[in-house]
Amino acid sequence: MTATTAPTGTSAADRRTTWLLRSGLAAGVLFPVLSFAQALLWPGFELRRHALSALTLGDLGWLQTVNFMVTGLLAGAFAVGLRRALRPGRADTAGPVLVGGYAVAMIGGGIFTPDPAYGWPAGAPAGLPEQASTGSILHTVFGAMAFLSLIAAGLLFACRFAGQGQRGWAVHSGVSGAAAFVLTVPPWSEASASLRFAAAAVVISSWLAVLAWRVGTGRG
Repeated sequence: MTATTAPTGTSAADRRTTWLLRSGLAAGVLFPVLSFAQALLWPGFELRRHALSALTLGDLGWLQTVNFMVTGLLAGAFAVGLRRALRPGRADTAGPVLVGGYAVAMIGGGIFTPDPAYGWPAGAPAGLPEQASTGSILHTVFGAMAFLSLIAAGLLFACRFAGQGQRGWAVHSGVSGAAAFVLTVPPWSEASASLRFAAAAVVISSWLAVLAWRVGTGRG
């Protein structure tokens, strides 16, 4: 005999959705926390010169690879929960699809890694390699996909929250999406790239975690 409701009356489907939504909170926290912990701990890694994705290289690169993969799987679970939880309205379909795109991009970013460069890891060239490898090109493509997916999702949810009269949530989503766009898309100096993209990773990860909390507590 199987039970379909919890003692409080919550259905099994609702409990599953709640856990799926919590996956988004975990994804939003996991990636920046583990990334910056490694950036601070590994000798020779300099955040102002090396991208967070470069942590996938070297003897302990598997840690960042796992970080990418697990974050992607958690984000994918969140996308499913988001689709279940959102009431009809703006972003009820496109929102979960964009978050799912971010999930795929993070997994792809873990499978394909950038080329050693700027002295990282030890023994790497002092600058960029003359010709990028196929894996490095694909990593760049997946990285762009990850950022653009959540930038678009942030702007889309800003419209949804505005339509619901939730001005504070609309502003938060819109500012997060716009800030990540400004940090990653315009042609800035190459010298600031690693810091800008690290900051953008924090912005989109934080937004994802906050969205998961918001939808999980208010069911969108």
